[in-house]
Amino acid sequence: MDNELVDFMEIALNTAELAGHRGEVPVGAVVVDTKSGRIVANSGNQMIGRNDPTAHAEMLAIRAAGNMVGSQRLVDCDLYVTLEPCPMCAAAISLARIRRLYFGAYDPKGGGVEYGARIFDQQTCHHKPEIYGGIQEAKSAELLKNFFETRR
Repeated sequence: MDNELVDFMEIALNTAELAGHRGEVPVGAVVVDTKSGRIVANSGNQMIGRNDPTAHAEMLAIRAAGNMVGSQRLVDCDLYVTLEPCPMCAAAISLARIRRLYFGAYDPKGGGVEYGARIFDQQTCHHKPEIYGGIQEAKSAELLKNFFETRR
C-alpha cells in the first residue's frame, strides 16, 4: 500500500480518536489537495458538540476545504475518511466533485457508498469519485467497536 495513502489515513484515524475522546462517534476525515500534496482540511465528528446532526466529519472537512481552496468545487482534492460515508456525506462528496474517496471501515448499517443508498450509482448523481474502500479497515473498525463497547 502506498505510504502517502497510509499517512493520510493515519491522520484521519488520529482525528477520529480525538472525536471519540470528546464523546463523539470516532470518525475522522482529511481533505488533501492533490496538486500540492497538502492537507487543506481535517475534522472529526462534532454532532454532539455542535448540536448539529449534519456535523459529520466529512461534511465539516468538505466545508473547511471549500473555504480554504476558495471554491465549492474540490476537483483536485481527495477525501480520506475512517468510515464509509453515509448518504448525506456521499451526496456532498458528489456535489463538491471530490476526485477520489478513500475510506476505512465499511458500514453495512448506515453507509451510502457500497451499502444502503449507493448514492454514486444513482442516475441523479452528477459526479462519482474514484472509490477505494477498506484502507486501514481493521484499525477503523476497531476504533468504532471499542467506542461502542464502552457505551453498552
